[in-house]
Amino acid sequence: MLTFENPAISFKNVTKKFGDHVILQDLNFDIPRNKIVTILGFSGAGKSTLLKHILGILHPTSGTVTVLGRELETLTKEELRDFRRNFGMLFQYAALFDSFTAEENVAFPLREFTQLSEEEIMKKVHDLLISVGIKEESFQKLPSELSGGMRKRVGLARGLALSPDIMLYDEPTTGLDPITTKMVNNLIVETATQHQGREMTSVIISHDVKATLEISDYIAFLDRGKIIEYLPVGEFKNSQNPLVQEFLRL
Repeated sequence: MLTFENPAISFKNVTKKFGDHVILQDLNFDIPRNKIVTILGFSGAGKSTLLKHILGILHPTSGTVTVLGRELETLTKEELRDFRRNFGMLFQYAALFDSFTAEENVAFPLREFTQLSEEEIMKKVHDLLISVGIKEESFQKLPSELSGGMRKRVGLARGLALSPDIMLYDEPTTGLDPITTKMVNNLIVETATQHQGREMTSVIISHDVKATLEISDYIAFLDRGKIIEYLPVGEFKNSQNPLVQEFLRL
């Protein structure tokens, strides 16, 4: 299994059970800083549970999850709430506030978590929206007035608002047409490149093999709660693991 010096995220002997049902089983793996890492797997493999452990929403039954040098299970609720400012998140369906404009959606975390003036907030919001390809004439549009691809862009701008150290993508291309899927993939790579100077880490939860192979630096394959393969993307394509090969052929 791959190991990295000073990783962004580290799972050590992590097991998660709900009653007698084992969801994650003795996970040991690191996610390096400043890279795009995708967690691949079939439905029910434990990907969403793994993501919730990274965010500290769930804690392991045994083992430890360390993020940016902090063991999450040792943090109080208040400390964890503050610590989550280190994360940005692009949800599966963007999860924008329906009654907020694009501008208001991106401004929300800045108003909630910073002491910036309204003028400073608006400047940052506009810079973020422009950086993800939203034109000024769309700033005041509601999510219902935006295409699926534009909603993703606004969701990404909101996720980046607090300059996170870790950007999380939950099934970012699910339900999108091929053209919009390509746009989202390009956006993920462009975002990672733009923030390379401050070593932002990108973690993608996905079952989209084609997209994953095009944009990831490393791929971890999760099956029934275990990481059964974890390799640089070039080596992953040539994995001899029969389950991985089956997945790649889908």
